[in-house]
Amino acid sequence: MAADNIKGVKSARFFIHVTLIVLAVLSLIPFTWMILMSFKPLAEVESYKPLPTVWKPENYTSVFEQVPYGRYYFNSLFISAWTTFLICLTSAMAGYAFARLKWKGRDLLFQLYLTTMMIPGLVTMVPNFGLMVRLQLLDTYLGLILPGAFSAFGTFMLRQFMLSIHPSLDEAAEIDGATKWQTFWEVIMPLARPGLITLGIFTFMGSYGSLLWPLILVKSQDLYTLPIGMLYFDSMYARQTNVLMAASVMSVVPLIVLFLIGQRFFVSGIMLGGVKG
Repeated sequence: MAADNIKGVKSARFFIHVTLIVLAVLSLIPFTWMILMSFKPLAEVESYKPLPTVWKPENYTSVFEQVPYGRYYFNSLFISAWTTFLICLTSAMAGYAFARLKWKGRDLLFQLYLTTMMIPGLVTMVPNFGLMVRLQLLDTYLGLILPGAFSAFGTFMLRQFMLSIHPSLDEAAEIDGATKWQTFWEVIMPLARPGLITLGIFTFMGSYGSLLWPLILVKSQDLYTLPIGMLYFDSMYARQTNVLMAASVMSVVPLIVLFLIGQRFFVSGIMLGGVKG
């Protein structure tokens, strides 16, 4: 009976591994197609042949020759990095207040704050734009960063994560004479690192690929981000799909590097974020 159980477990694991491998290969097909397209001449872009007959690595240099791609790259990284930092900071502070501190109306305010997640971003875009006009932040880095510096989802995620940390740590820190700020910064924040990294990855990916808000707010080409800059290669006047694919390949490199660095904390951050509520 035990041998049959072991055999059944091995068969189930083998089936799971095969399924995961197949899904991984399928998920890599679009990325592989994009890389191959980036090396094709424009005349072969719509051909059914997967491999280019003539390899054209000049597509990558053409990206920098036609537009200030390096500037767009810097803008996207700069804006995404600051947005990620501010969201992680504000969400951690709000999550700590909602999870570890006791004050009147805490749960009611948290529920009201969560309801803002049900409001589509397009609805808040008009008042946000009006606020940027009043603050004279149009066509500035601060105008691109500030509206995205707060997140109800980030607060919810880190609150759930902080609820999984045993409250005895707060009591021990308080006995040792630590202030609330010291407890938050020196005790809770190091333990919440997986949740912070997971939130950071989500936030960076969302900000890095944002198109609509920069498209509305920015007029100067010096402040264009990658999604706006790459529209040049796929306009109705000059559709350069091969060059666009080369630009796209280079644009996803930071996301791949970020995920590889933070993958050790990624799964644990998602799992522990939903332990208690």
